[in-house]
Amino acid sequence: MTLNAQRPWITPLVTGIFLLMAVTGSLMFFHADSGLNKTAHEWLGWAMVVGVLLHVALNINAFKRHLANTTGRWVLGASALLLALSFVPLGGATGGKPPFVAPVQALARSSLSTVADVAGIPVTELRARLTAAGVASQSDEQSIQDLVGKDMGQQMRTLGQVFASNTNGAAR
Repeated sequence: MTLNAQRPWITPLVTGIFLLMAVTGSLMFFHADSGLNKTAHEWLGWAMVVGVLLHVALNINAFKRHLANTTGRWVLGASALLLALSFVPLGGATGGKPPFVAPVQALARSSLSTVADVAGIPVTELRARLTAAGVASQSDEQSIQDLVGKDMGQQMRTLGQVFASNTNGAAR
C-alpha cells in the first residue's frame, strides 16, 4: 500500500488531532480543563507527531519547496530558536518550579497532626484516611514524606486523598 493511497485519511487525521490539541491546550492554558483533557492532550500529542510525519512524507515535494525559500527557512529557524529557548530555566523565587511546589513540599514534611489541623479533621480521622489509602502510619509526628517517600507525585496523591475525603470538598 503506497503513501498516496493513504491521502484520504492522513490529512483529515492531522486536522482532527490538531482540533483536539487546540481545544484541550486552550482549556489547559485557561485552567478550565476537566476530566481527561490533560491526559488526552498529552497522549494525542503522540498521534499528532505521527500524523504530521505522515503528512510531511505525503507532501514531501511541497515541504522541500517551502524550505527552498527564505521565508520558509526563517519560520523554521525561528521555531527551532523558540524550542531551544523553552529549555532555559526561568529561575525566580520558585527556581523554575510551579508555584504550588513549595507549599505541597512544606505540607508533606509537616507532622500528621499539623496536616490534620490544616485539613480541619482530627488526627485519628487523618490516619484512618491514610490507612484507607493504603498508607500505614505509626505516629502522629510522622510526615507524609516519611510515609510515602520523596516522590512529590506520590505525596500529592496522598495529600489529595486526605483532603478529598472532606464532606464539603475542602478543609473546614
